[in-house]
Amino acid sequence: MNEAILAVAVSVAMHVTWNLIARRQPAEAFPLWWVLLAHLVLLGPIGFPALITSVTWTPMFVALMATSATANVIYFWGLRKAYEHAPVALVYPLVRSSPLPIALLSVLLTGESLSANAWLGIGISVIGLWLLSWSALLNAHDRQALPWAFVAMLATSVYSLSDKAATGSVPGFAGLIGFVSVGYLAAWLSITWTMKRKTGRWIPAKRINTTAMLVGGLCIGTAYALVIHAMRTLPSAEVVTYTNAGIVIASILSLTWFKERQDWGRRLIGAAIVAVGLMVTAS
Repeated sequence: MNEAILAVAVSVAMHVTWNLIARRQPAEAFPLWWVLLAHLVLLGPIGFPALITSVTWTPMFVALMATSATANVIYFWGLRKAYEHAPVALVYPLVRSSPLPIALLSVLLTGESLSANAWLGIGISVIGLWLLSWSALLNAHDRQALPWAFVAMLATSVYSLSDKAATGSVPGFAGLIGFVSVGYLAAWLSITWTMKRKTGRWIPAKRINTTAMLVGGLCIGTAYALVIHAMRTLPSAEVVTYTNAGIVIASILSLTWFKERQDWGRRLIGAAIVAVGLMVTAS
């Protein structure tokens, strides 16, 4: 269990790092396109061979991998559509409230059990996440993002459960990198096609800076492979709940480092409630 918690902690640090770097890149450069491409170029040559040679390719495993890849595509599509109507600070906390449906589905579909503290902690953290997005519920324009945010949330729930089910068939960490890379390749191809339809270009007109590309490429897939690794020993809903520590950190940094003080009281209270939920889950 200590190893799983360490894996989640490193994952959160990586996720926060690459997101802080990516937020400073121009939106028209399609930062996620470059970061996913960097992941595939840098880590694909390690992950794909390990996945191919270390996994027993049963029909069930192929189905789980296809489910995860499809859910990844839907997740990024839903997220992009949500961001057309509301900013990241309002949309992303809603998307990250996925531990609740993950917990419900894992109990109903897989028989996975959660402690009373885990249920309570997940509930508390979801309340905090919804509070962070509360202004999106009040603003008519921002409310248009809600259906797409929930699509992304449900997609997160689906690929989390299929990833959890697939972990037993992937013996090593390099194989997990390969498993994640399959989903990211599908997402990158989907983003490329969407960009072509929207801008007429197969490659973004602008390129993000090299540091952002390298750090993002190394962090984005490794961070999620660590999450799947933690799912080997912990319930999937608990692991995804712990990863929301990144939202707490990002909220604090936005208030202190980036001086984003708008509606700071509600945001600080929401982050504090999420933190309390994490502590209750871990207790």
